[in-house]
Amino acid sequence: MKPFSLGQDRLTWSALVALAAKPNPSVEVSTESWKRIDKCREIVETAIGSGKVIYGINTGFGFLSDVRVENDKLQQLQYNLIRSHACGVGEPISGEMTRALLILRAHTFLLGHSAVTRSTVETVMDFLKHDILPIIPCQGSVGASGDLAPLSHLAMGLIGEGDVRYKNEVVPAEHALNHAGVKPLVPKAKEGLSLINGTQFMAVLGAFAVHDARILSESSDVIAALSLEAIKGTKSAFDPRIHAVRDQSGQKKVAAHMLSLLSGKDEIMDSHANCNRVQDPYSFRCIPQVHGATRDVIEFVATRIDGDLNSVTDNPLVFEDGAVISGGNFHGQPLAMALDFLAIAVAELGSISERRTEKLTNPAMSGLPAFVVKESGLNSGFMIPHVVAAALVSENKILCHPASVDSIPTSADKEDHVSMGPIAGRKALKICAHVADILAIEALTAAQGLDLHAPLKPSVPLLKVHDRLRCLSPAMPTDRSLHRDIQAVSGWIKSGGAIEVLA
Repeated sequence: MKPFSLGQDRLTWSALVALAAKPNPSVEVSTESWKRIDKCREIVETAIGSGKVIYGINTGFGFLSDVRVENDKLQQLQYNLIRSHACGVGEPISGEMTRALLILRAHTFLLGHSAVTRSTVETVMDFLKHDILPIIPCQGSVGASGDLAPLSHLAMGLIGEGDVRYKNEVVPAEHALNHAGVKPLVPKAKEGLSLINGTQFMAVLGAFAVHDARILSESSDVIAALSLEAIKGTKSAFDPRIHAVRDQSGQKKVAAHMLSLLSGKDEIMDSHANCNRVQDPYSFRCIPQVHGATRDVIEFVATRIDGDLNSVTDNPLVFEDGAVISGGNFHGQPLAMALDFLAIAVAELGSISERRTEKLTNPAMSGLPAFVVKESGLNSGFMIPHVVAAALVSENKILCHPASVDSIPTSADKEDHVSMGPIAGRKALKICAHVADILAIEALTAAQGLDLHAPLKPSVPLLKVHDRLRCLSPAMPTDRSLHRDIQAVSGWIKSGGAIEVLA
């Protein structure tokens, strides 16, 4: 494949996640992009020579923006800024996310307007080439004035300080750079601020959250169809005539998807074609409306993430007409609100899934043995897996409290309204992980229900899904611990297995 041209091609969440999946991603820098940053850098050098006081170039930062810094101390200012802001806490983000952050930093710098030097981008490219990944704690950013703490930890690695992951070990950055033959960055005026300022951290969290959400959304349809077969429900609620009279695109897509999953020869569905059941509970009948609404939200959030992936969000910004302007592009509110919305949308996939699991385990609703196991009483079957799903759904409700409605003034009240966007992103990712587990429990419960209908078989697509599930988790005629089974199926779902098995 043609390498991705940083600063030239349009970056999307899907391209970023794909590029970051493996070491030494296929990226390049065009001549046009190099010329763009050279031109902006010349403007900064001219501004420094003019003796003017310009925020972010020869001043302090935040509350200290009125403090003039003399030219002979500008380099020390860059180091002080990076070191003082690298104080994040919490678990480090994954290697894939760190790699994505390096890619995104190079891409946004090459769009121009940040006025970094070539050497900054070249150092980032060297880190990508040798897969030197700075250790970046996940907590410490309030999502305005940029993602200061996490981006500072990234910058620490670039200047040869702090810890990095290199050749699958956490080592001092100096050791990794010496071993790889990479020279540490010596940041010049404004570069320290450019390196730590911007929405890139929350944008990366958002890109991975959208990736996970897309997989969970489509997988939810597949697993819901398994459950519908297991309770011997009807597919009449997916009739396209119903959805044609409501102008909701996600709803229509889900209804069509459900019908495709239930198409062709289907012995289970045929076995109850003339039963007395008129309609199914909402958790089955309203799958298109609920799953479809989540699909629409995911697509909306994806556009917001893609927008910031191709934006310049540090401060101040440098323009080709020579202007150096201080503004607020670093404020994460557009992403924070979108990621809060994503969290709610994905949580609903888990909420309705738990209801379907309850219907499967409830003999009054499913027609199956209690808790989907023979000799109920002697065996507890899926009683407690359902409780686990309920616990995760309840925890998701707490996590759905929007981060973006909160704000704590910082920097001596200079930065008096912040977005909490990184918190919104981390919450969305955690909810995605919970929903994968909830769907795994539903999938295992539904597969057990299908086993109890044997020798009748479901539709051909769903039989493929069932058979794959049985490779991951054998049938459960009597009680056993399902801990490892849930983990295995959850990982399979998160990796897109429930979608790929039907490809």
